[in-house]
Amino acid sequence: MTSSFRKRLLDAATAPYRPAGRFAWHFARGKLGRDPVFTGILAHGLLPAQARILDLGCGQGLLSNWITAAGRLHAAGDWPSTWPAPPALAGYRGIELMQNDVDRAGPALPAGAVVEQGDIRHSDFGQPNAVVILDSLHYVTLPEQEAVLARARDALAPAGTLVMRVGDAGGGLPFKLSNWVDRLVTFIRGHRLGTLYCRPVADWQRSLEKLGFQVQLLPMSHGTPFANTMLIGRLGG
Repeated sequence: MTSSFRKRLLDAATAPYRPAGRFAWHFARGKLGRDPVFTGILAHGLLPAQARILDLGCGQGLLSNWITAAGRLHAAGDWPSTWPAPPALAGYRGIELMQNDVDRAGPALPAGAVVEQGDIRHSDFGQPNAVVILDSLHYVTLPEQEAVLARARDALAPAGTLVMRVGDAGGGLPFKLSNWVDRLVTFIRGHRLGTLYCRPVADWQRSLEKLGFQVQLLPMSHGTPFANTMLIGRLGG
């Protein structure tokens, strides 16, 4: 992927956030521009071709605009030859606890996408074919994590994909650094951060496998000093 393509993708994905205010736009630029997870989702083709996404802890709904922008560039013939075609966004529903983020998401969302205020521990999950959980499950207790994952499995069954990114609690200093940055970013977004319930990647993997997922691991810290890993869980083959 060339730097010029990355800039075109970033510009297209963040332009919708200008009406939401300076903070929303700058946050989108920083997150989409520097966090490797968004590029990783596209480069590795992690989502279904016709993706009905449930995004848990979605913040400003960045993933919806990222995928929409990717689809437009691909349709225009502007796409890396080594990447699979991006998914079509057949549906996007984000659930976010913090009302400030929901408010920032509202003016920016693509057609058909919705971000609603709610608690992922209790909200209805509907019937997506892809559940995305990026860096959000460690905010709830271990039993609550297991319950959310079980409900995600039930929502996806009999076939579907779960895409998670977690900090590896066995990752030493890089993990401690990622936790510090997590607290800083949460403060900048106007929230307070309490106890974090983090786990080693192997523990997350065992939990998903017990629920019937076939699990693939991908390192997801490229270009950062953190200890992050993507877990891709698939049902039905």
